[in-house]
Order: sequence, then structure tokens, then C-alpha cells
Amino acid sequence: MLCVRVFDVVLSPLGRCMSTGYSDRINHALAFAAKHHDQQVRKGTRLPYLTHPANVAIILTRYGQDEETIVAGILHDVIEDCVRDGYTREMLESRIADKFGHDVLATVLAVTNRKLDDDGIELSSDERKEDYLARLAQASDRARWVCAADKVHNASTIVADLKRTDYPETVWGRFHVGREGTIRWYRRVHDRLREVGFDAPIMRELDNVARALELWERNNQLDAEASRRPLESAPDHAGDRIGHPPSANY
Repeated sequence: MLCVRVFDVVLSPLGRCMSTGYSDRINHALAFAAKHHDQQVRKGTRLPYLTHPANVAIILTRYGQDEETIVAGILHDVIEDCVRDGYTREMLESRIADKFGHDVLATVLAVTNRKLDDDGIELSSDERKEDYLARLAQASDRARWVCAADKVHNASTIVADLKRTDYPETVWGRFHVGREGTIRWYRRVHDRLREVGFDAPIMRELDNVARALELWERNNQLDAEASRRPLESAPDHAGDRIGHPPSANY
């Protein structure tokens, strides 16, 4: 299986990041995520999807978060992305609660985009984002940590990919909201977390990576303007053209 083949690769940095090594419970969470994200890849890449929850776990560990938060970080996309292969959302929720506890499940659900609202009405893509931001007000600090770590890794990946390519449209083309919508989303998540009172140290990193995306956009706009601007100060050499000898002043 694709995710299992990279299992040791993603475990190694996580183990190095933790002073006591990863716990059996974290190991179990990674195995669970590997099973359910098997054959999934990151948008626009061939990178196994498991690298994302593993990096979220590394970020949370770097900030000294507890095991419950790290496990939730590893599992944060399972319910949203893994309703397939005979697994329903209800089945995935039940499996997470049984194996990792109801607190972990509650954290995962708090950072899972909902397809239906409380009345069972289907949400549009834009409404899902608004719903996600609104629910951060009631989310636990654990869920806010997972949210921030998730967005730090996603946005950092975009910044890194933009630096590596001469064709930025191939990066922005991964996202249905496009360049402006994607950049605005990370700033909105940062601002919403601040608004609901989340002022953890990771917020500086989230702000920095959101600023990096905004700076890329400003520089891109400046480059575009420069390429359209006429050469206002270019000298007039019209008289030097063939058939038009320069005029003489006598």
C-alpha cells in the first residue's frame, strides 16, 4: 500500500521531534491514518497524503502539545476525506471513538468541514468555510491547536512549492478558489483564531506564513504592473529609422 510504504519515512522525523520517541498510541494513530488515507495523495502532487497528518503531528510536538492533541492532529482529515471503501462517516466516527476516545473524536469533528448543517441542509463550498470559521468559537483549545498546525503546514507547503517552480499557476490550479481565495483563506483562519481568543505561540508562525503568501501576491502584482508599464522615459529615435534621416538645426 502506498501510505504504508512511506510509514517509516514519516515516523522517523516525528520520533526525532519527541524527546521520548513516539508513543504506542501515536504509532497506532499513524497506522490508522495510513490505512484510511491509503492511495490518497496531496493535491497536484504524487506525495502520499499521510505526509500531511504526520507533519501536523510534528508541528504540534514541536510546540509541546500533549498526546491527545497530537493523535487528533494525525486523524484530523480521516472523517472528512476517507468516507469510501465501504466506510461511512458514522462508521469512521465510531472507530475513532472506540480506538482513541471520545475526546479525540470531539477534537477531530471540531476541525472537520461539515457537508450538512444542523438542520440537515447541504452546505455549499463557501458555506462550509463560513461554518468552519464559526465553529471555532465553540472549539476546544486542542481543536484550535490542530486547526493552526494544519493551516501552518498547508500554507508552508504552498510557499515552498511557489519557490520551487517557474510556473506558479500549476500551484494555484490545485485549489478551486484560485490564488486570491486561497491566500485570503489562510489570513481569515488566522484572524478568526485571534478573534476567538486563541493566542498560542503557534499563532506567530501562522501569521508569518500567511504574510509570506500575501507578500508573494504583492510581488506578483508589482511584476505584472511593471511588465505592462510603457517605457515612459525611452528616448525618441524615430529620426534614426531607415528612410527618416535626423533633422538638422541650422
